[in-house]
Amino acid sequence: MEPSFVAEPLSDIAIARAAQKKPIAAIAARLDIPEDALIPYGRDKAKLDAAFLDGLKDRPDGKLILVTAINPTPAGEGKTTTTVGLGDGLNRIGKRAAICLREPSLGPCFGQKGGAAGGGYAQVIPMEDINLHFTGDFHAITTAHNLLAAMVDNHLHWGNALGLDPRRIVWRRVMDMNDRALRDMVQSLGGPANGLPRESGFDITVASEIMAIVCLAADLDDLQERLGRIVIGYRPDKSRVTARDLKADGAMAALLKDAMLPNLVQTVENNPAFVHGGPFANIAHGCNSVVATRAALKLADYVVTEAGFGADLGAEKFFDIKCRQAGLKPAATVIVATVRALKMNGGVAKSELGAENVEAVRRGAANLKRHVGNCISFGVPAIVAINHFGTDTDAEIEAVREAAAEAGVEAVLCRHWAEGSAGAEELAEKVASLADSGRARFKPIYSDETSLLGKIETVVKDIYHGAAVTAEPAVLKALDGFQADGYGHFPVCMAKTQYSFSTDPARLGAPTDHIVHVREVRLAAGAGFVVAICGDILTMPGLPRQPAAERIFLDAEGRVEGLF
Repeated sequence: MEPSFVAEPLSDIAIARAAQKKPIAAIAARLDIPEDALIPYGRDKAKLDAAFLDGLKDRPDGKLILVTAINPTPAGEGKTTTTVGLGDGLNRIGKRAAICLREPSLGPCFGQKGGAAGGGYAQVIPMEDINLHFTGDFHAITTAHNLLAAMVDNHLHWGNALGLDPRRIVWRRVMDMNDRALRDMVQSLGGPANGLPRESGFDITVASEIMAIVCLAADLDDLQERLGRIVIGYRPDKSRVTARDLKADGAMAALLKDAMLPNLVQTVENNPAFVHGGPFANIAHGCNSVVATRAALKLADYVVTEAGFGADLGAEKFFDIKCRQAGLKPAATVIVATVRALKMNGGVAKSELGAENVEAVRRGAANLKRHVGNCISFGVPAIVAINHFGTDTDAEIEAVREAAAEAGVEAVLCRHWAEGSAGAEELAEKVASLADSGRARFKPIYSDETSLLGKIETVVKDIYHGAAVTAEPAVLKALDGFQADGYGHFPVCMAKTQYSFSTDPARLGAPTDHIVHVREVRLAAGAGFVVAICGDILTMPGLPRQPAAERIFLDAEGRVEGLF
């Protein structure tokens, strides 16, 4: 479908509603997926049947292309929009391509960030469904997580046969909403009938280890095995108690059976898109599910996927966690940048971004160059996508091209937001050529044998370009304990601000003299990594002063308005 254009830009939701959707079976047919392999959720979305997925194993893989970005700013970067635009562009030039995205969380939808289905004429649809309840995957993950929490407290109430130390229970509850009031709390008040009082709290669902497990598990057997390994707490002698010890893993797997199946939808140009799983990149590993990515690679010649926030978080975790665990070999990386965001990195206030400022672009391009160098260090060839805004000037765009060239890569101007696939045609040609070049020699930046502290130091020094890592004695002791207990081969998942290479969100550009302080570490034995929580990052966000929820409503026809 060729997008239509108007003088005054339509809102994202208006564009999504105006799109001529095709039945989901017609979208599946684009990838030779038979109709009987679909589990429909209405007319325009479906899950893929487990038996069909199992039958794909022996097919060859297509080329995997990662879309990442510079550090996000309030000016906007458009990583998801570029992922969709590139996927549409590849199909436009005759390639068999699919895209793989994460599912949006309700927290940012009703908070500050907004939806996560792309924008303009580069969107996945149905936009309202994807941004709200979709196929219920997040609800299933929330329920499975909280079932385990309920079984922990129930076990304590009925005598604690496993000898859990109530002071050393590490399994908190989750909900898919920003609610600062639930971060730290005392539970089970009101007398013996309500259980054993203890301190606990809530995280947001996208930070749940269950979310990570669903996104990293290869199949249902692997899912249940990983669920059983979850450490829920410790005995007084510091020995671990797991979900399998509580006999909770089977019921949790039953709740997650359908959530494990990837969701198929379409772009506004009727190209196939898998939208599945949704861990945040600032507090989790930031990638869509392995199941969806593997399925797409078996069904398409080119698969375009994204990793959350800037490349210092999303791309690093994509390479060091997801690709390591799933055996994926990316063929190319696209780094998204905007003139506006580079000007902010160069010291320009958001209110002044409309005025030309070539020098600010050049100063801010230090951030872009840092990300380019980091991505190349993984052995994957890269290209820069300049996501075009109407206020960009030719001189500013040329400054970005020059900065990319200085970093050793090409930069391509893209207009997919306004023009759909036609605006990403050049990028698609360049990316396909890069992916087909055979130049990729992918390798994670640290080995399994590197110590956990050594892995943290490697990320801080080689990716963040920090001066040093500091940690409280309790954190160092915990890392030594994880190492001694046989978890030393795990990768690390850094939880830090997305706005800066440092742990200070106000330090834009490319700082080099910062210290990264690790204030807490958490073992995610089922997911297969250790989380290092740095700076002031929170695993339960709060709503802003004026949350997006204030602007969302139903119109007279019962349609959602105000959603991004």
